[in-house]
This record gives sequence, structure tokens and C-alpha cells, in this order.
Amino acid sequence: MRIDLATEPGSRERPNEDWVSASLPASGQGGTLVLLDGVTPPSGDAGCVHGVPWFTARLGGALTELSASRRDLPLPEVLAEAIRRTADAHRDTCDLSHVRTPQATVVLARWGGPAEEVEYLVLSDSALLLESPDGTVTAVLDDRLDRLPREALRTHASADALRNAEGGFFTAAADPAVSARAVSGTVPRAGVRALAALTDGASRWVDLFGEGDWRACVEVLRKEGARSLIDRVRALEAADAGQRPGAPRRFKLHDDASAVFAEL
Repeated sequence: MRIDLATEPGSRERPNEDWVSASLPASGQGGTLVLLDGVTPPSGDAGCVHGVPWFTARLGGALTELSASRRDLPLPEVLAEAIRRTADAHRDTCDLSHVRTPQATVVLARWGGPAEEVEYLVLSDSALLLESPDGTVTAVLDDRLDRLPREALRTHASADALRNAEGGFFTAAADPAVSARAVSGTVPRAGVRALAALTDGASRWVDLFGEGDWRACVEVLRKEGARSLIDRVRALEAADAGQRPGAPRRFKLHDDASAVFAEL
């Protein structure tokens, strides 16, 4: 089994709001993967005195511990309990009802165990890639945000109205019930040769710049590593820094970027 991961902030002047971890039991059988992309709020009050990096560290830590130690819990229940724990850690000091309370996208994967399955969960716009033994790559995506009209997200107020709301998009924030909104499921362990998870800062190589498809992305991760994929994204961003005519549009010139690749 081989695991490779990398993460880089979008700006050296701002803390990295992503979280990525992978864990293997001492027995060597199975493992878990956690990837979060913290949602950067607009300037102004967000109801929390801690901030997004604190939130992703708390939530990521809880998800890592629970997904590894509580194999009796399906991943949606793992997510619900991790959100509950994180909310309890700051509900006495912060307004968790604020629409911009710290929140994150989520990718969880867990493999091994008695059932010999790969379990997965994706919430919001990070990506999970499952590679089969024949090289076919299946992207597990929560595309609700992509299906919204760009006009609906044009202002902070219009985006807030759709955040964790029916007909909008969902992220892990303070409500454990959001776990039921995640894309989740299982596939036989024998049907997965490798898996990868990407925050949208890293998946830009495919879904923004169109440098290759998901299968090509997995090949970059296998042959060159997670660090190289992020470097490729940064080079593309720099080339399009002027937002010249025909260049892909993006809300951030550079975004926090994280990738993890696990060859099972």
C-alpha cells in the first residue's frame, strides 16, 4: 500500500484552510482518508471567534479518529458525530446559527474491514476518484454547487441564501443532519486499485483548465505525485494570471490546494 499527499495554501499571507490526512491500522489491513476544504468567508462577521483553520483542524481530527476507530458507524454517521463534537467545542463562545459559521467541504473514504468494501462520502465540491483494476476512473462528485446558475452566486448575499438550504448546496458546518445530504455509498474492495481525493484548488487541473480527464489526473498522481499535480495547477494559474480573453474564470487566482493518492 502506498499513500502520497500534499497541500499548499493559495497565498503565503493567509493560513491554509484545507485539511488532509490518511491513516492505516497497525495490522496493515485497510485504512482511512479524510480531506476537507475550508470555506473562506467574505470579510466581516461570521459569528465565530476561532476561524476556518481552527474549524477544519477540529473537524478533520474528529473525522480521522472516528473513521478509524468506529468501523461500526457508517460514514454519514461518522460525519454527523464529528460535526456534533466540533460544534460542542465552540457553541458556548460562537453563534453557530450564523450562515457563515465556519464550514468545509468533505471527502471521506475507508477500506478494509470484515466486509472488504471501500466506503465513500463526498459533501460539496471536493472530488473523490476511484480507479478500478482495468484503469477506469470513476469520479464521485456532489455537483449541486455546479448546477446552480452563476448568477445565483454573484453576490455574497445571494450565495448565503443558498448555503445549506433546500435547492442550494450543502457543507459541513454546525448541523449534524447535513450528513444525510452527502453523496455516499460502498463498492467492493476488489474493484478499487487506487483512490484519490482533491480539493477544488487541486482539481482545477481537470475541471477548470481542462489539461486532462480524471483518468489522466490519477496517472499524474501515480507517476509524479501529489506535489507535482499542485505544481502543475500553480503553473496554469500563473499563465492565466491576467485573466486574458479566453482564460478560465475563477473567483480566486490561487486557492488552497490539497491532494492525496492511495494505491491499495
